[in-house]
Amino acid sequence: MSTFIISSSAITPMVNGINDLASLNLTLHLSFGQLLHSRSSSLTFTHMLHSRYISKEDLLEYVVHPKHVRIVKENKPIIDNVMAVIWMFNSASVSLKPGSAMRVTFLKLKGNLGENEKARVLEVIGGIKDQFQAIEQLSLGENFSHERAKGFTIASIAVLPGQTNLEALDSNSEGVNLHEEKVGDSIESVVVVDYLIPPPQVANL
Repeated sequence: MSTFIISSSAITPMVNGINDLASLNLTLHLSFGQLLHSRSSSLTFTHMLHSRYISKEDLLEYVVHPKHVRIVKENKPIIDNVMAVIWMFNSASVSLKPGSAMRVTFLKLKGNLGENEKARVLEVIGGIKDQFQAIEQLSLGENFSHERAKGFTIASIAVLPGQTNLEALDSNSEGVNLHEEKVGDSIESVVVVDYLIPPPQVANL
């Protein structure tokens, strides 16, 4: 999962180029587009790349694939900032419908937390699905790629049927605050972004 700050108007070729990487047989899912909302005290992202892979080996092969390398090199000049967080999730559920809404949460934990505290944070995040029945999928885990993560070590993706469900989630602030209070002492910083899965890209003829 990568989030970007992009200030250039020359974004359309980048969007098309990255979404075209979905044609690689290394990815289970890949989509790239503009965010609906970004909530952070210091990092205001504008776009998100969401991709899923069967294994770490497929991810590593994707990273060095010539088509991916070319897209990265071509678009570096228009990217002002990027954060990438990668985690393992044990689930066979990867089907994501166009128009589905995603709420992605990145957590930076306070220093010197033990494994028990980390496990507690993951447990509380996992419990959100029971609280909000509209959540169709919940993926969460600990980041294993620290180079571009800006210190964010835990992330989650909640997939909902559509944008109205995100609004309903926001309206239930009491439930959200209750979960935040359970682990608030362990968290230093939070970034939350909302995103709609775009329709499949039509191949250029």
